Amino acid sequence: MIKGRKAGRMDIPGARALGLAAALATVTIWAAFMLVTRFAVQGSFTVEELLILRLVPGAVVMAPVMWRLGVMPKGLSWPRAAMLMVGASAVFPYVVSKGLAYAPASDGGALAPGMLPFWTALAAYALAGEVPGPRRRLGLAIILAGAMVVSLWQIFLGAADGAWKGHLMFLTGSGFWAVYSVIFRQSGLSPLRGLVIGLFWGTLLGSPLLLATGNVRFAGVSAGDIIVMTVIQSFVIGILAMFLFGYAVQRLGAAQTAAFGALTPILALLGGVAFLGETVTPLKVLGVSLVAAGVFLASGVLSKRPSALAS
Repeated sequence: MIKGRKAGRMDIPGARALGLAAALATVTIWAAFMLVTRFAVQGSFTVEELLILRLVPGAVVMAPVMWRLGVMPKGLSWPRAAMLMVGASAVFPYVVSKGLAYAPASDGGALAPGMLPFWTALAAYALAGEVPGPRRRLGLAIILAGAMVVSLWQIFLGAADGAWKGHLMFLTGSGFWAVYSVIFRQSGLSPLRGLVIGLFWGTLLGSPLLLATGNVRFAGVSAGDIIVMTVIQSFVIGILAMFLFGYAVQRLGAAQTAAFGALTPILALLGGVAFLGETVTPLKVLGVSLVAAGVFLASGVLSKRPSALAS
């Protein structure tokens, strides 16, 4: 027993380093999702085509795991089960990707993953009666202030014509993900089980609807572009990021992992400028910085005692 404990203690630094690497990789992939999707929808791909490439290949690859673990979320009401089945796999990526057709990736980084702690706190209060502590409430208020600077100020100035549609979709998609995350935590499912449930039902129910829109034609898109986008959307964003996130939570805890989410708005802002040529004003930099600072505070990583939401 003593030797086992000593060995476990000696393994902690290495495990923590791997957890930190996984958390950093996760938020980098989240930012890349904003950049790649914005680039794709401004080019030759439709949102519906991107979601088909995200769902179908991943479902095929994960089919043996689906068979072994099962794809029915048991013991839940139908509204909660439906959210686990399609909320993260189909609804969230579709709504946010649709938003990226109207608004820059730098806005998406602040208003989708950036607003996630705010909506999650509201969902946790509504669904589980959880009340955040003072420091987390301050962080949530800062997030909201930053989001208003990023979105409302641009609208009032008329600086981003039509971008309000994308902003609304970012906020809606973030809200969907927040409700999903609370229900997922309450369900007691493992990250892998949650992933295969979402992939199965998202593909089964979402694919016919996407095909029915008539926007899945891949017109003017080369086979090479389809392969590259499949790898990025399905295997990197859809599967790898989920595994890395779950690993980081196991090694670091939910609070410290969530604190890394503060990097997503910043990475999306920098990537939008560097790779997409997006225009960034001082007000947008201020708004994104406020959102990032608020995400860090709202994560609960600075709290003496971890909140129920972070556990």
